[in-house]
Amino acid sequence: MVAEELDERGRPVPHPAADEATTLLGFLDYQRATLAWKCRGLDRAGLQATVGTSTITLGGLLKHMALVEDDWFTRDLLDRPWPDPWPQVDWEDDPDWEWNSAADDPPERLWALWERAVERSRAAVVGAMAEGGLDVLAKRPWPDEAQPPSLRWILVHMIEEYARHNGHADLIRESVDGLTGE
Repeated sequence: MVAEELDERGRPVPHPAADEATTLLGFLDYQRATLAWKCRGLDRAGLQATVGTSTITLGGLLKHMALVEDDWFTRDLLDRPWPDPWPQVDWEDDPDWEWNSAADDPPERLWALWERAVERSRAAVVGAMAEGGLDVLAKRPWPDEAQPPSLRWILVHMIEEYARHNGHADLIRESVDGLTGE
């Protein structure tokens, strides 16, 4: 096995000539590591900072991405119940609970929530790859779709989700302490 190459910020560099699964997983881990880099080293105030009229915070991004990880990989791909804290949330009362409640959480709790969700997602992908690879379909039925998405589709969607939010993270982090880059 070849050792994983890391860039100057500690992010795994996707191999430029890998197979499809390795490429997709490499880019997803790169995007995850980019969010971690943008949030690393900040205290509660830094994780609660906003830019302009937006209410998006880095702490909210960590909590939102924990939800997104659990939603796509645990709930949809595996058709398993959401892990805590998601089942206890009154989503009808506050559909943006993960964003709105992040300010109440200390940094350690936000990091742990996100890191555990990523670990569960990685384990779900390993199982799906062993079951049939990128063509494995999500087990949770979609009420308005004829066919659930494949693992391939979920991975591409997650790369897009992280990349879009990492753009938000860039702006927020720069406003906190001037950290810039990618």
